[in-house]
Amino acid sequence: MPSVRILRSSSARPLLRRRAARMAEAETTVRPILQAVRQKGDAAVLAYARQFDQFTGRSLRVAPTADGVSPAFRKAVRQAAANIRAFSRLQLPRPVRREIAPGLTVGQIVRPVPAMAAYVPAGRYPLPSTLLMTVIPAQVAGVPTICVTAPRPAPEILAAAAILGVQNVFQIGGAHAIAAFAYGTRTVPKVDRIVGPGNIYVAAAKKLLAGEVGIDFVAGPTEILIIAAEGNPAWIAADMLAQAEHDEDASAILLTTSAQLATAVEQEIGQQLATLPTAGTARAALEKNSAIILVETLAEAVELSNAFAPEHLSLYHPELLPGITHAGGIFLGSWSPEAAGDYAAGPSHVLPTAGAARLRGGLSSADFVKVIATQQLNRRSLNALSPCITTLARAEGLEAHARSVEVRQ
Repeated sequence: MPSVRILRSSSARPLLRRRAARMAEAETTVRPILQAVRQKGDAAVLAYARQFDQFTGRSLRVAPTADGVSPAFRKAVRQAAANIRAFSRLQLPRPVRREIAPGLTVGQIVRPVPAMAAYVPAGRYPLPSTLLMTVIPAQVAGVPTICVTAPRPAPEILAAAAILGVQNVFQIGGAHAIAAFAYGTRTVPKVDRIVGPGNIYVAAAKKLLAGEVGIDFVAGPTEILIIAAEGNPAWIAADMLAQAEHDEDASAILLTTSAQLATAVEQEIGQQLATLPTAGTARAALEKNSAIILVETLAEAVELSNAFAPEHLSLYHPELLPGITHAGGIFLGSWSPEAAGDYAAGPSHVLPTAGAARLRGGLSSADFVKVIATQQLNRRSLNALSPCITTLARAEGLEAHARSVEVRQ
C-alpha cells in the first residue's frame, strides 16, 4: 500500500477543502465549564483540574525550576530564546510623531497590554518551545504580568519558564484554564490576552470567550504545504513526516510538477516510516489528510496554495514568494525546514490554521501592544481643515460636530 496518495490536481481539490471541525460539539461541552468557573472560581477550576488533568495537589501554582534538565537543554533554550527575542524586537510597532501639514501633528504611542497568559500543551508531547514562542514576544512588548499554564507541566516546561524568568506558572489545562484566565479567580489572575495552541476544547473555550478576553486565533489541526518542482526526495519526505507526526488530524501536502519527484518522495516516506518512532500517528495523518499532488505548472501550485492558506508553507523555489498572498509562515529554500521555525529560527511557531492565514499572520510582539493614535492641531491647522470638517459633519447630520469647530474660530 502506498505511504501517501499521489493525485492529479483535478481530483485533489476536495482534499484542499478542510473538513468541518467538531467545534459545535466542543462548544456544547465547554459552555457549562465556563459558566461554572465564572460562578465558582477556584473551586470549579480545582474540581475540573482533578477530573481532567489528573491533578492531585493542593495549589494550582507551581514553582518553575531548571533543576532536572540537562545542560544541553538549558543551552538550547537560551540559543533559541536569543533568536526569538531578536525577531520579536523587529516586529514591535514603533512610536512616531510627525507634522503632516502645517500645524497638524499626528502620531502613535505603543502601550503593552497589562497581562497575558500562554497556554502550553503538555499532554502526549509537552511543548517547551511553545512557551518560548508565546512568552518572549510578550516580554519584548513589555507586558507587566506574564502567566504560563500547562496541564501536568513537564520538567522541560518548568525549566524554560525558569530560564525566561517567568514566575506565574500554573498547572491547569483545558477549557477550565482558559476560563480561569478570562474571568480571573482568587488564585488565577485575570488577563487581557490568552495565546497558544491546544485541543479542540481549548479552541472552543477561546472562541466562546473572545471579547471577554483577547485571543490569538481559534486553532485547528496543524498543516504544511510544500511547493517543489525539484529537490532532494529524502528532505521533502522528512518535512512531510515532521508535520504528520503531530497528530492524526495533521495535514502534509506536496505540490509538484514532477511525476518523478512525486514517486521518489512517496517511496522515501515509506522507507522513513519504517524507523520512525511516531510512525503510527504519522501514517494515519498521511492516509487521511495528506497527499502528493501533481500540478501542471508552478503558477497552479501557487494558486492552490493561496486558496488553501496553509499554516506552514515551504517554498523550495523562493522566487515564487511574490505570488504568495496567504500563509501563516513561509520557509524559503530547501535549507529551511519547518522544524527550524518550530524551535529556533526566531519567528513564533504559533500560526493561524484552518484557513485563518487569509486574515492574519503568526503570533508576534505586536499582538501584545496597543497602538494608540495621537493628533494635535493648532489654530492655523484647525482653520485650514474647518471647511472640510464642517461640510462632512453636516452631510452626516451632526450639527454639534460642526459647531465644535466653528466655535473655535
